[in-house]
Amino acid sequence: MPTVSLMWLVRLLSRLPLSLLYGVAWVMYPLTFYLLRYRRSDVRQNLRFAFPDKNEQERNTITRQFYRHFCRLAVEILKARTLPAEEFARRVSIVNEDLLHQHSEGGQKSLILLTLHQGNWEWALHAITQRTGLHLDAVYKPLHQQGWDRFIFEVRSRFGSRPVAMTDVTRDVLRRRRESRIFVMIADQSAPRYKGLWFEYLNREAVFFDGAEKIAELTGFPVLFGQVQCVKPGYYQIEFSELADPPYAKGASDITARYVAMAEDAIRCQPESFLWTNRRWKKQRPAECELLVKASLD
Repeated sequence: MPTVSLMWLVRLLSRLPLSLLYGVAWVMYPLTFYLLRYRRSDVRQNLRFAFPDKNEQERNTITRQFYRHFCRLAVEILKARTLPAEEFARRVSIVNEDLLHQHSEGGQKSLILLTLHQGNWEWALHAITQRTGLHLDAVYKPLHQQGWDRFIFEVRSRFGSRPVAMTDVTRDVLRRRRESRIFVMIADQSAPRYKGLWFEYLNREAVFFDGAEKIAELTGFPVLFGQVQCVKPGYYQIEFSELADPPYAKGASDITARYVAMAEDAIRCQPESFLWTNRRWKKQRPAECELLVKASLD
């Protein structure tokens, strides 16, 4: 299907009632899992490494639960383009909103919020805006396909949120550092082999962007972690945790190390809602790049 026609179809689908879209997701599950077998070998391999203590039956259960969540997530992201504002606030609860206000000094100070591809991160962004009234700048990695990139930009720019391309974020943050914003980064994106920080992540080596680390050092903004998990189909919960506070040691990797450890904890709490189709472990660490030690959360 030509790209233009596909994007018109996507926009049309986004106008359907959410209940009908969940019916579409119910049909998508057997097609995706049994017929198309979309990245099924990748998912199973990722789970084998991540949970060596679980038996095959337990991992297969997580696999099926993940694909059901994955299909619901796909239609929920489509619906994020037209879902009414009050629905985001109703469907996504915040456990400790006070922590966000505390570190932003009631919306007078900027901070960095790191999260990961778990739960429904798109709905979470809008829920934070609707529930708190704080301004969000969502840092994103532009997609190669222009139609999808434009669609995601439209989704994330609703309700006053301002998407910022990853390549522009450092310059943008410094230019707007006197404004009060929450800079949200889905920080488990895979970085270039030679430019990122290497950690053991779910029992395999993986490379992480160091952008949040550098921005925190330059600005002195506090850093929070946002854990987004599924409470029941169509409903999510966000819980914030303190990740790092200034002053920061220059050139250290402490913030990323702590993020990796917190991300692992979040995934182990609810593995079925993490994006296991991600192929981030395909890259091999160059011999000259050091394998860093993640933080202990004890």
